Amino acid sequence: MPRPRPETPGTGQESVWDYPRPPRVERVTAPVTIRLGGQLIALTRDAVRVLETSHPPVYYLPIADFSTGSLVDADGSSFCEFKGAARYLDVRGGGEVRSACAWNYPQPAPGFEPLRDRVAVYAQQMDECTVDGEIVTPQPGGFYGGWITGSVVGPFKGIPGSMGW
Repeated sequence: MPRPRPETPGTGQESVWDYPRPPRVERVTAPVTIRLGGQLIALTRDAVRVLETSHPPVYYLPIADFSTGSLVDADGSSFCEFKGAARYLDVRGGGEVRSACAWNYPQPAPGFEPLRDRVAVYAQQMDECTVDGEIVTPQPGGFYGGWITGSVVGPFKGIPGSMGW
């Protein structure tokens, strides 16, 4: 599939096609929440988001802002050419468990130090994730962890035919 035609952002929006590669890390002061099993398991005003060309932002929340016991080490790991080695975590809340649906970078690569002691989750595995009160839409596909809000336009990596972007 050829490179897609970026959507034109409206007022207050940004295009994921204007995001850099390698990615950039930005602070987020708006409230960010995660719910699982009907329980609020994370609430912060100290998130960061990773912005990478063609991807909706991936939000990383401080581990300390998750409820006690909601993050448990899981099997598996991966490597990002930019961020370094990631470990996986199970997420627990309200009596439910989602296996290996969260990740973090214990020793992030240079330039990505703000990710240390922070965790990202796959929104599609949670009951609800919000940014500034808006319920996010998960990035398409099962591999990527971006959160889509009304402030970003695509098209987004993860849709059918997008592997070559």
